Amino acid sequence: MAHRSPVSAWVDQFGQTGGEHKGARLSFAAVLRKWGITVAAVMALFTVCVVAGAAAAEQPTFPSIPPTVPSIDFPIPKPGPTGTVKPPVIDPIPPTGGPSRPPGAVQPILPGSVNIQLKVERDGSLTVREQVIVRAKQRMVRVAPLRVGDRVFTVRNAKVEGNGAVDVTADTLTVRLDGGASTVLYTVDGTIDDLGDRQEFRWQPVSGWDTKLTLVRVSLLTPRPGRDFVCLAGRPGTEDTCQSALTDSGVLRVSQSDLDSGSRVDLSAKLPAGLVPANARYEKAASTAFAVTPLSGAGLGLVGLLLLGGFVFLWRAREREAKMLAAEVGPVELVVNDGGKVTFASPDGVLPGQAGALLAERAGHRELAATVVDLAVRNYLWVTESSGDWQIVRRNAADDALTDYERVVYRTLLPEGTESVTLSSLRTSPLDITAARTAIHADAVSRGWFTRTPGGLGRLGLVGAAVLAVGVVGALVLALTGGPALLAVAVGLGGLGLLTGARFVPVRTQRGSALAQQVRGVAAFLASVGPETVSSEREVVFSRSLPYAVALGESERWLTGFGPVDPAGVHWYASQDPDLGADQREFATRLTPFLGALDEAFGATEKH
Repeated sequence: MAHRSPVSAWVDQFGQTGGEHKGARLSFAAVLRKWGITVAAVMALFTVCVVAGAAAAEQPTFPSIPPTVPSIDFPIPKPGPTGTVKPPVIDPIPPTGGPSRPPGAVQPILPGSVNIQLKVERDGSLTVREQVIVRAKQRMVRVAPLRVGDRVFTVRNAKVEGNGAVDVTADTLTVRLDGGASTVLYTVDGTIDDLGDRQEFRWQPVSGWDTKLTLVRVSLLTPRPGRDFVCLAGRPGTEDTCQSALTDSGVLRVSQSDLDSGSRVDLSAKLPAGLVPANARYEKAASTAFAVTPLSGAGLGLVGLLLLGGFVFLWRAREREAKMLAAEVGPVELVVNDGGKVTFASPDGVLPGQAGALLAERAGHRELAATVVDLAVRNYLWVTESSGDWQIVRRNAADDALTDYERVVYRTLLPEGTESVTLSSLRTSPLDITAARTAIHADAVSRGWFTRTPGGLGRLGLVGAAVLAVGVVGALVLALTGGPALLAVAVGLGGLGLLTGARFVPVRTQRGSALAQQVRGVAAFLASVGPETVSSEREVVFSRSLPYAVALGESERWLTGFGPVDPAGVHWYASQDPDLGADQREFATRLTPFLGALDEAFGATEKH
């Protein structure tokens, strides 16, 4: 270890609080599958945590010090005018004149006071004798850290003479004393560090008391007098020096009154090189960033409750939708007879492409083919048949009467400057239908039928991704700085839960599910109605309902049912065959392969 100034060494070695030197790490054994982005998010969070933990373990960890936790952190005083940093040094005052107290005078016994005698032995160990006065019917407890940063102290031969007990572990020295006067005796190894041209003594005689101390007296005896004594007293992180320090016959004596609970007294002294065997021990401190603390534990618990609540919400939402879709539904007619006049009307004004997307929860080639047929029925396109191929011709320009997604489909099929296209050319040179499908999805979202674009994250997923990113970055930063990284992991897990849950939220809203039920009723109507049930305006019923039959997979039955009907074919379809117009049955026969070719053409573009 590099040799540095005493205060710098203290800051580096004792910048971590007792009780925080190691902590439990989270182990993520469960692996989410199937969803690529979710797995990537899990791996990203896991990788960051592992890398951060490894980075923290490769060097001494110095987390920020909570104000209520005992510490032996020596802050570096502010630089002076020359920019140099000097530790607070106590110049021991040699006694002058006679004794400081009259002969035979007895020091007053104050409840809540501690008298400590420290002696550095020839073998380098430190023997400690503490006399503690506890108020009657009360208890005082001290929990002192033995691992501070990467510095390790060892306590042995600990015992209590009086009313109390002492317990020593590898991490802490715990003293419990009841009312009256008690003496605590123990030996400490690890207080002497070899710094080359000198040795350094370092120990915290007072720390971790749960009671305010009325008076603290500390004496330090070394084989040879030390120099450059440093003594700090007060809350961790403060730079206040001890109230009184003087030398008496080579013994350093320190006095401090009114020391709050949780405060500490830190002592350091420079000793001649080779005075005693050095015994300072260092171990790489385990990272406390992922230790389970009350704060991080509460964060994990809260995230767990939120995730549980989200799971219940998703389960109920999906169960509600499943029950709604499983319910029986009667036919929903697409035509209304108003005073003998047949009028076409769809539920909630839903268009063929929208109807198919509602049932399938996504827009595919069938919905696009149905939209093209619907545009032809409404006089925007014209279909001509020639030699086993079909040509789709621009009849009227796309106007404001069309929805946004219909205009996108129109422009995708017939871009600006293109007047016609054949189905054979679409099979050999597929169109890019991504924009058309996206437009149908966006239309359903804007109408409140879909919660999000199918396959997309949606608002909930975007929020989850943002929270996950904050958690990942926060875990990395806090792990490297020694902060509560486990709390950031909890935040990241919350974001991961939102991101994952967003993929399970039903695509359809409640309104969309209700409309999907009505669309199922339309499919039932198409499967049950026949020419005999429509006495007039048969072409209107046939043509306007055909796009819905295409979107809902009922086109073959629809054409078969209306095949025998006379008169002639429809206004939007023409053929070079002069016999087509004289036989509606023949028209239905010719229209079936057209719809199949149209569906195949868009299917090829979808695969492409």
